[in-house]
Amino acid sequence: MTADDQTSGTGRDLGGYSERYASDDGAADQGVRHAMGVAEETGDGTDYLTAVVALCGARLLVPLLATGDETMSPDPGRQAEMAAVLLRHPERGTAMLAFSGIDALQLWNAKARPVPATLDVVAQTAQQSGAGTLLIDFAGPHPLVIDGEVLANLAESRRLVRLPDGFGWIATGS
Repeated sequence: MTADDQTSGTGRDLGGYSERYASDDGAADQGVRHAMGVAEETGDGTDYLTAVVALCGARLLVPLLATGDETMSPDPGRQAEMAAVLLRHPERGTAMLAFSGIDALQLWNAKARPVPATLDVVAQTAQQSGAGTLLIDFAGPHPLVIDGEVLANLAESRRLVRLPDGFGWIATGS
C-alpha cells in the first residue's frame, strides 16, 4: 500500500479530547517499541501477541489529514475536513494507520495531525471505517499489522493479557 492509495476516514469518531492526554508529549513508550521490534525480528506468534499486549496499555496516535480542499488559492467559502487516513490496496483491502509515537508519525507524514487514542478505540474506528487491518508504525521503526480475530476482539473493547499459561482476552467495559 502506498500513500497514493489514501482514502478518507471522514465521519468516524476517535473519542474527542481527553484530559488523560493533556500533558502527552507524543513520545513513544519504549517498552512498546521494544516488544514491536522483537515481534518484527523473530516473526514468532508469541512475540507478536506480546507486542499486542504492550499496545493494549499504550497510547497510540492516529494521523488526521485535511481533505476536501485541494486548492492553494484563498477562498473563504471553501471547506476542508480532517479525516483519519485509510490506505486501500486492490488485493489486501483497506487498512487504517496508527503510530506508537510522534516520531514514527512524522517519519510517515510530517503534515499529519496526531490524535491520541487507545488501541480499542482505534480498532473500533478501523472497523467502522471498513478497514480490516490496522497498521501500526507503517513507516517504521517496527511496523506491526493487526487484523482478523485480534482486531475484532480489540474492537469489542477487549484487552489481550498475558496469562501464566498463554494469552487471554478480558472485557474492559468501555
